[in-house]
Amino acid sequence: MKKIAILGSTGSIGTQTLEVVRRNKDIEVLGLSAGSNILLLEKQIREFKPKIAAVWEEEKARELRVRAADTDVRIVSGMEGLISVSRIADVEILVTAIVGMIGIRPTIEAIQAGKDIALANKETLVTAGHIIMPLAREKNISIFPVDSEHSAIFQSLQGNEKKTLKKILLTASGGPFRGKKQEELLDIRVEDALKHPNWSMGQKITIDSSTMVNKGLEVMEAKWLFDVDIDEIQVVIQPQSIIHSMVEYADGAVMAQLGTPDMKLPIQYALYYPERKYLPGERLDFWRIKRLDFEEPDMDTFYALSLAYKAGRAGGTLPTVFNAANELAVRKFLNREIKYLEITEIIEDCMRAHKNRKNPTLEEILDAEAAVYERIESRR
Repeated sequence: MKKIAILGSTGSIGTQTLEVVRRNKDIEVLGLSAGSNILLLEKQIREFKPKIAAVWEEEKARELRVRAADTDVRIVSGMEGLISVSRIADVEILVTAIVGMIGIRPTIEAIQAGKDIALANKETLVTAGHIIMPLAREKNISIFPVDSEHSAIFQSLQGNEKKTLKKILLTASGGPFRGKKQEELLDIRVEDALKHPNWSMGQKITIDSSTMVNKGLEVMEAKWLFDVDIDEIQVVIQPQSIIHSMVEYADGAVMAQLGTPDMKLPIQYALYYPERKYLPGERLDFWRIKRLDFEEPDMDTFYALSLAYKAGRAGGTLPTVFNAANELAVRKFLNREIKYLEITEIIEDCMRAHKNRKNPTLEEILDAEAAVYERIESRR
């Protein structure tokens, strides 16, 4: 039995990971964590019987202890709770499906404890890749990408020498507003931005896809995952979301991974690598696919992507500023406190105001995040 733990088990990636577990019958879940959805977490506890379950809020954890008093699970809370889940002794792979920079410390702790990482928390590498990747090499652990695009790149690299890699072609659907100009986005509502054309994802990631912030974060994540320069990563709009990403080699050959938009494929590949197991579901029918379209991203309308390249080139604490500003701006948009176009405006403002620090420590990364939040909250 393969033994895993999941940070963010009640979210989109977490619940789909548990679907993979449920179907395969040869994975044991030893740890789970949730933010505040204790009703779903309780159901997961009763079905999968983990050793430890973490809830972010202590008040919710106390409630869950009462609700799950007839089980053997140990319920913990806060950052220490997440770290407890990430360091469970028998766990082989930690699935980091938690959203935001909150995932950095538990990921570091898991690596130090010798756990492989199935990474779905892109913020960890965006802000702390210079800490995470050397540590992973030092501890001889593997980081398996779970994002569909990074999994596609990982799969396209199999059987080839890294030194022959010429370029990463990172695909994007273009989101719900592909083809629109800025003036057409002035009155975008939350409901409009949450209508992704191809993928079913959590709210934050869906908004990020609509602004192309998500693709910018993926560019910075790919830089660290695959040890390439930021300008060796080219974003390509592929509206049908059939080609999940590609790799170009020195001889001009391009390898691509294609499939239906189903996150369970990259999740299962990460959990069982290098084995490929049967996964039920819809298959591509090449007799029915009439066309595959490719476009250059509109970096004027969706200039958050341009800001991401700027942050990625600069490195240091600037990617943290990009990420943190977006996290709070998206939260405010979802709460209907700001307009849609203000998301990118806030990111740009915070980046302009920031004095970059090279090779930051974890404390300096968290300080940069706090400074961004303070600046945004002080806006009139």
